[in-house]
Amino acid sequence: MDRIVVCLRADDPISRVGVATQLRPRPEIRLQEEGEEPAAAVVVVVVDTIDEESLRTLRHIRRTTESRVALIATRIDDQQLVGAAECGVAGILRRSEATPERLVQVINAVARGEGSVPADLLGRLLEQVGQLQSQVLAPRGLNFSGLTDREVEVVRLVAEGYDTGDIATKLAYSERTIKNILHDLVTRLHLRNRSHVVAYALRQGLI
Repeated sequence: MDRIVVCLRADDPISRVGVATQLRPRPEIRLQEEGEEPAAAVVVVVVDTIDEESLRTLRHIRRTTESRVALIATRIDDQQLVGAAECGVAGILRRSEATPERLVQVINAVARGEGSVPADLLGRLLEQVGQLQSQVLAPRGLNFSGLTDREVEVVRLVAEGYDTGDIATKLAYSERTIKNILHDLVTRLHLRNRSHVVAYALRQGLI
């Protein structure tokens, strides 16, 4: 059986020792030692509350590793839940529910690329996502990809091989408007060129 390599990060040494004690006997898990390479498959982050320092840690993990992240927290409110999700956390577990068996289940799910969130938190997260879409994005003509319907239509035509002039004619815009739309997409999404914009839209399932 392939063991899942886990890196453990905790707010305090007592929490770290406690979680490590739960994981070391498990045959499915191998705890990564300090400074060991390569990066672990899963990073387990243990915090009391999801504050700005915790979010900075989660963002740093996302930027600097390919590891997936599971989070154990004592307290989680709705705003903190959304913040953790934005930082790429795939598994969330309350400290009070972090039995060895449940912890390993979450780690296994995260390692497989799945999400694992307590049912009541999942419901609240979906509610928050719905509110974000209806109250913030939709009034601005945006969806979760960050593209407007007009931008999606322009990228779709680029993908079909139309040049700027053809797109402008089809959509009844000026060529300058089409160029500005594409330039804005390249800049805003930190892409390289039109082809990269098309690739992004394909990965997002927009076209």
